[in-house]
Amino acid sequence: IMEQREQGAPKEQWRWIAFIVSFILLWSRASAQIRYSIAEEVKDGTVVGNLAKDLGLEMKALKDRGCRIVDDENDGVLYTSHKIDREEVCKESTVCLINLKTVLENPLEVHYVAVEIMDLNDHSPTFPEKTKRLEISESALPGAKYQLQNAQDPDAGTNSVQQYKISQNAYFRLEIKDRGRDGKTPILQLQRQLDRENKGHHKLLLTAVDGGHPPKTGTVEIYIDVLDVNDNMPVFTKDTYTAVLQENAPVGTTVIQVNATDLDDGTNGEVVYSFGSDVKGKIRELFDINYITGEIVVKGLVDFEEQDSYDIDIQASDKGNIPFRTDKSVIIKIGDSNDNPPEIEVASLSSAVSEDSRPGTTVALIGISDLDSGINGKIIGSLSEDTPFALTPSIQDNMFAVVTKALLDREQKSRYGITIIAKDAGEPPLTSEKTISVFVSDTNDNRPEFSQSPYTFYITENNPTGASVFSVRASDRDEGDNALISYRIFRNASNENKLTSFLSINSETGDISALKSFDFERVKTFHFHVVASDSGSPSLSTLVFCCITTTVCFFKNLSKTRSTPFNLKRWGNLIKSIENYLYSIKS
Repeated sequence: IMEQREQGAPKEQWRWIAFIVSFILLWSRASAQIRYSIAEEVKDGTVVGNLAKDLGLEMKALKDRGCRIVDDENDGVLYTSHKIDREEVCKESTVCLINLKTVLENPLEVHYVAVEIMDLNDHSPTFPEKTKRLEISESALPGAKYQLQNAQDPDAGTNSVQQYKISQNAYFRLEIKDRGRDGKTPILQLQRQLDRENKGHHKLLLTAVDGGHPPKTGTVEIYIDVLDVNDNMPVFTKDTYTAVLQENAPVGTTVIQVNATDLDDGTNGEVVYSFGSDVKGKIRELFDINYITGEIVVKGLVDFEEQDSYDIDIQASDKGNIPFRTDKSVIIKIGDSNDNPPEIEVASLSSAVSEDSRPGTTVALIGISDLDSGINGKIIGSLSEDTPFALTPSIQDNMFAVVTKALLDREQKSRYGITIIAKDAGEPPLTSEKTISVFVSDTNDNRPEFSQSPYTFYITENNPTGASVFSVRASDRDEGDNALISYRIFRNASNENKLTSFLSINSETGDISALKSFDFERVKTFHFHVVASDSGSPSLSTLVFCCITTTVCFFKNLSKTRSTPFNLKRWGNLIKSIENYLYSIKS
């Protein structure tokens, strides 16, 4: 009868003690004990041992006494009947024995035969999985341990797994813990803190080595995923952000896009954007920032003349449980558009300019400005054509002087409407106009002018005393006092001019009156001068020659009814004849 018994290996020294005790008890019950050993996997028919010889029996006795384990050859030798797989027979037993009972009859004897199956290193260590994945937080501290799965090797003793090796790396070392019958367990120990942002994945090769000669090995690939913790701040992709935005840009216009990255993973690495807490309300009225994309867009009306640049604090934040934030300054420069026409301001204007002013006399000071900048704010000033004035730059910026460029003549034109034209250099250019009125003040540059020269007067003899007999008239192209004329008779010591004492002139009207009656027989004709003077300073005067002829009255009724000079045109041919007669007498 063949009987198989498994004998497990006790822990440490107790294993050997139990073995010895069992051995003694076994031999105490048997009359004989035989022990053989044979390697596993030998061919069938391999000799195990000479049982007859070892029992001290004859071959014939073995057969006669009914020994049941003797083969047909009756040679008393124990053979293998087929290949023996120790791992199949003994599983995980440290010592693999096949116990046989040999029963002999007449007399009855029981002999115990033990055949130890010696292990061959015919198996390599194997791991339960070909690959193993671990997740380790990057916040794990050095010294942290992670138990790995044991490798399995059906072989026994030294042919089983004896050691583990880990591929060379900078972060992990391998620790092996001996668990007795449960074998050796590999433990992965962290040597250096992980940094997911530097290296997010690690690949290790764990090798199990048995104690055979030569040793066999088994491997498993270990993939380590480093779990992220929020240990990185968002970082903007540029050191400085600067943009130029034209004023009056439509609402919704994208000004600039900022971008920040976060080396963390998942929500820890998701970045959102906002204005800094100190950004003023005015900026928030003009600009907005997209929470997700970081685009800064126009929200309101941007006016260069109001402010030509903006320094905006932008904040990038991750979505970690305790978010990290980074600030960056974005400078937006506002580009000037030609949206403001020049402004013309009359800083000073003379109430009037004298007509005798020399060319270059300043009439007005004009300020011309443009709220735009650069070329849009450069101004070209000019005046309307056909005026005796010019626009010249002043020593002060954006100031111009309106000056005379020729002599003025009030008598020709006393008022000028001067249009000041200001044009900027933008594209297209914008133009402004402003008209000022310049009055030319009078100077006494015109002498009085008599209505005729010379004057010829006729007076009938025996004229009434004190009556106005004739008059002179003068005008002056000047105005005011310069045109206010007074008259007088020019008198000197000559005999002829003594007759002027017979005459009186109204200084205001120029009417001349006879102070006594003229007698044709005594005075037929005489000459005198009348002076017309204006009231200017200095006064200007004009002298006119006057000739008075005394005539004879042929018609008494005429002399009674008229005391004024004859009107030649009115009296027709008769008066003409008298005039011719008097002229012949004078000659």
